[in-house]
Amino acid sequence: MSHPLPSRLPQRMARNVPTELLRSFVAIVEAGSMAQATETIFLTQSALSLQMKRLEDMLQQKLFRRDGRRLLLTATGEELVTYARQLLALNDRIMQNLGQQTDPEPITVGMVQDFADTILPDVLGRFRLEHPRARLIVRVGGTIELLDLFDRSRLDLVLCLGQHGDRPGASCDTVGHDRMVWLGDPANTEREEIPLVLLEPPCRFRDAALRTLGQAGRDYRIMLETPNLPALRAGVRGGLGISCRTRRFAAAEDLPVLPASALPDVPEIETVLVRRNDASDVVHDLGDLLAEAAGNK
Repeated sequence: MSHPLPSRLPQRMARNVPTELLRSFVAIVEAGSMAQATETIFLTQSALSLQMKRLEDMLQQKLFRRDGRRLLLTATGEELVTYARQLLALNDRIMQNLGQQTDPEPITVGMVQDFADTILPDVLGRFRLEHPRARLIVRVGGTIELLDLFDRSRLDLVLCLGQHGDRPGASCDTVGHDRMVWLGDPANTEREEIPLVLLEPPCRFRDAALRTLGQAGRDYRIMLETPNLPALRAGVRGGLGISCRTRRFAAAEDLPVLPASALPDVPEIETVLVRRNDASDVVHDLGDLLAEAAGNK
């Protein structure tokens, strides 16, 4: 008894490209050679060569061509780079969001008080939507303290104020500028000696305040010196003296800003984001959100 032929032939079985081959391929392209790629992909040059041969055999296409000692991409290789990066980015996002069987390592962030009270809540809300499983440790402190922790590998990101030089293996990007302002009771500006409430050195705001008053020939007297901002806030609110900080800080703490004509102008200060070059994509995502928020006034 004959059986009727199926109306449709079975579809050809789909073939999969192993992501480890694509990851090695992209590493070679970004490094410029197989020898350089071994430093990031942690495979020997011969192992990478075998992987690329396997990838070319799977695709039945040549991906590289030689020009003297240089390894260049073919037209097919150029096209594959785009697809490979998209596929790897999707793979990594799946693993970050869904593939964790244990809690991921926390991301450690340091920032000065000026940003902790202003941009941090919105940044954390946006970050949670993109990386719901990410864990964070946030440390608020002075710029020098935070950079010291960064140098000792205790922080992944630092959002601080002022330029403090390049750091090995890290990027230090200026992401915004803020105008320093004088804070306090206007009546204090009419005294023969300007009473000041300042943080202990080293402090960019302290330096700017003393330098500005000195250049203008205004006498001053330091009435309160403290290592922490809560005591500085108390001194300003209590009318003990004048201080200098960013407009962001003044708004967040509801501190009175002196009129522009009350004292000589203090300068602008840069907002700098410091992050490790080899940080994970999740760390860079958070860094990008911080940079964007810090650049908006």
